[in-house]
Amino acid sequence: MKSNDGSEVLRPVARVRGGVKVPHRKNTASIKPVRISIPERVVLPMRQHIGAPCEPLVKIGDKVAVGQPIGDTSAFVAAPIHASVSGTVISLSPVKLSNGTVGSAVTIQSDGLMTEWEGIAPPEVNDTKSFLSAVRASGLVGLGGAGFPTHVKLGLKPGAKVDTLIVNAAECEPYITVDYRQCIDEPADVLGGIYALMEYIGFTQVIIAVEDNKPDAISILNDIAQSDLGDGNKIRLMTLKSQYPQGAEKMMVLSTTGRKVPPGGLPSDVGCVVMNVGSVAFISRYLRTGKALVSRTMTVDGSAIAKPQNVRVPIGISIREVIDFCGGFKCEPYKLITGGPMMGVAIYSEDFPVLKQNNAILALGKGQVKEKKTVDCIRCGRCSRVCPMYLAPTLIKDGVKTGDKEQLLKLGTASCMECGSCAYACPSGIPLVQYMRRAKELIK
Repeated sequence: MKSNDGSEVLRPVARVRGGVKVPHRKNTASIKPVRISIPERVVLPMRQHIGAPCEPLVKIGDKVAVGQPIGDTSAFVAAPIHASVSGTVISLSPVKLSNGTVGSAVTIQSDGLMTEWEGIAPPEVNDTKSFLSAVRASGLVGLGGAGFPTHVKLGLKPGAKVDTLIVNAAECEPYITVDYRQCIDEPADVLGGIYALMEYIGFTQVIIAVEDNKPDAISILNDIAQSDLGDGNKIRLMTLKSQYPQGAEKMMVLSTTGRKVPPGGLPSDVGCVVMNVGSVAFISRYLRTGKALVSRTMTVDGSAIAKPQNVRVPIGISIREVIDFCGGFKCEPYKLITGGPMMGVAIYSEDFPVLKQNNAILALGKGQVKEKKTVDCIRCGRCSRVCPMYLAPTLIKDGVKTGDKEQLLKLGTASCMECGSCAYACPSGIPLVQYMRRAKELIK
């Protein structure tokens, strides 16, 4: 395949099984992110990542500045939390998060000044160890929604033979356009992050993967792929078929390299690391400025939002304030979701704080939410046909109902990535994703 300028763009080397065609609805693709007004206060939960929660480093009454560490832990699988506004700590109280869990949080009353912490400075990086320390100090977690601490992902096991970095710019969920805008607005940061990862982690090839429904991003990313490395096409662009869940890690590894991640395994087991394009770009900015992860870009969209747009928000701002900034609701929202409609989390309140891994807020009106009445399974097999992990969701559902843990293990339940393709395809309206989650809980 040739791009607009005649240069070569790679095609997938392997076909991904299953998946579903979902409407794109990229309504905000042409809207450059705008920075939101300074909030009166922010609530910063001490767990904004997969792993151990942080402990507060501040106390009530302390004055803090933007970028100042306010939470950390000695646990390896964790990422520090930083103040996203300057002001005064007014509370160290537990809060409930959108996933139903409760954990400690630091609440900061803003002084409206956004004064930066005096300790901000570009990190000194000269080898892999100092690079990983810098990534940890930045507070970076996967910005695509998973929230896995990035320094852990990059901290490869001794002797691991990892050669390929896959930059995930697919953004296959409907509505969300933050990765697309990253590619369009700040491609130099993407390239800078790639260079740093190649230098300090040792990747010998980089594949930037994007779905074929984003021609403008393809053109810009191809310029990156054809950049000035000059020693053997180490950075390549690949266009992927527009099919959900194309952006999932295991699917992307298979599409781009032909390597199959084993059940229960990680991409690093087959020599790959997959990183969200926003995470890659952030690394470049952090190495240049020393400014930690205290804000992020989000897509705010859905038929109930008055002015859908992309916004840059401080971590910890309330979802209510973000929606108000976008004009509020133009009709009664029937469903609120953080993240995309396929893998996002439905929430019952607008008062939850925005977390590092939240890439979208969707407010859908009643007519936009297609509901299926749940009836008995008709054994059509559609759920199995669309499952990219070769699972049999209905059999797993039956195993949950009988509590047969041994059977659930044999069925490979742990391989489920909860993409929702099975539930989307089910004509009987069976909540298969919920059954899969319950199955994992039973196994644990």
